[in-house]
Amino acid sequence: MLWRNLALFILSAGLIFTVASARAANPAAQKKEYLTESEADKIREAVEPGERIKLYISFAEDRLKKFQYELTRQTPDRRRGEMLNSLLNDYAGCIDDATDQIGLAREKQADIRASLKIFKSKGKDFSDALQKLDQGGAEFDTYKDTLEDAIESTKDALTDVDEAQKELPPAPVRRKPS
Repeated sequence: MLWRNLALFILSAGLIFTVASARAANPAAQKKEYLTESEADKIREAVEPGERIKLYISFAEDRLKKFQYELTRQTPDRRRGEMLNSLLNDYAGCIDDATDQIGLAREKQADIRASLKIFKSKGKDFSDALQKLDQGGAEFDTYKDTLEDAIESTKDALTDVDEAQKELPPAPVRRKPS
C-alpha cells in the first residue's frame, strides 16, 4: 500500500513538472495570435529587447494603417465591424508587447535608448491618429470601445517609455585617446 501511494505521488509530481516546464519553455518565442507567421519569425529572430520593440512598433503602425484604410474603403467588407475591431485589438496587442519588452530590457539592463526614442515618436503619432478617430465618424459605434482600449494602451505605453527614459543611465562618454 505504501509503495503504491509513493508510486502515484512520483507519477503525479512528474506529470506536474512536465506540464509546468513545457509551459515555461521560452515564452517569448510563442506566436501571438495577432502576428502573421513572418512577423512571428522576425520576433523570434530578434535577440535583443530593443530590436523587438522596434518590430512591435512597426507591426502596430501597420495595423493602424490597415484600420484607417479599411475605414475609408468605398466597398466595405460584409464583416467590416469585426475587422475594424480586430485591427484595433491587434494594434493594442503590439503596443502592449512592445511595452513588455521595456520591462524585459530593464531586467537585462539592455541599452534600448534608440528603441525608446522611436517608440516615443511613433507613439505620439499613434496617439494623435487615435484621437482623431475618437471624434466619431461612420460606423464609430461598432469600434468605439475597442478604440478606447487602444487609446488607453497607447497612453500607458508612452508613460512607461517616459519612465524608462528617466531611469536609463546616461550613455557612456567616449574619450579620445590622448
